[in-house]
Amino acid sequence: MERRTEPEPTREGPSGVTRRAVLAAGLTGIPGAALVGCSSPGEDAAGAGKATHSATPNPTSSQSAAGASSTPSASASGAADPGVAPRVALTSGPDITHGPTTAQQVALTFHGQGPLAMAHEILGACASAQAAITVFAVGTWLEQNPHIGRQIVAAGHELGNHTWSHQQMKQLTRAQAINEAVRGARALETAVGTAGWWFRPSGTQHSTSTIRQAAAAAGYHRCVSYDVDPEDFRDPGATAVRDRTLAAVQPGSIVSLHFGHRGTVEALPAILAGLHSKGLRAVTLSTLLRDV
Repeated sequence: MERRTEPEPTREGPSGVTRRAVLAAGLTGIPGAALVGCSSPGEDAAGAGKATHSATPNPTSSQSAAGASSTPSASASGAADPGVAPRVALTSGPDITHGPTTAQQVALTFHGQGPLAMAHEILGACASAQAAITVFAVGTWLEQNPHIGRQIVAAGHELGNHTWSHQQMKQLTRAQAINEAVRGARALETAVGTAGWWFRPSGTQHSTSTIRQAAAAAGYHRCVSYDVDPEDFRDPGATAVRDRTLAAVQPGSIVSLHFGHRGTVEALPAILAGLHSKGLRAVTLSTLLRDV
């Protein structure tokens, strides 16, 4: 699905160059910023490729989150070693749509915005199932609620960048797209001390050349897509979200889900139980892609 008009969530009540330097340059249009894209222009979405670049931005980890409390161990939570970058995160290439099919792991990735009460319910369900997730946070949401970002990483989960204000990225100019990516990265860095490894564009499943240039300007080498989409943002109900997810998920899948939707919150415990029955474990994106 190329154009995704997502309803608003229910409302209740690189080497040699620091990430900070990249972020500062992104909003001022530094020459050459688009040369380190998430993917070469014209490349289609594909699985993760072999890493070649040596840049090492900081991860959004529990160890780097300001004010974060103690975290579960990596073995218990499915979180990767926060001090080690997945090689695939350090090289440009096509959109990442899935991980290795040889491991019994999947990545549940959530678009992060909406009521905090629902976010806490999702985190609670993950804690009960000893599952780890990746949250692609919207910058405006994270700026208003920086503590939720710290809580997410303190619980052993991972944060990624889902733009500043969740625009239809394919409709933006290059300058507007860069602004969305860079401001989103700054919101992450302000909240938890790092802009993280991963960027997911808003309003589209797949990136474009302009989107990849914007992600590169913010310091991201890859854009993250997915291969399982239950379209929970359309609010089809908990049963549909559960059934669609479990019917499509395979080892290595990257699943697209959303904070802020009641059906997703209610479906999550059953999804996690279903994954367990299939012999699959929910881990962070960095864990899934660690050996790629």
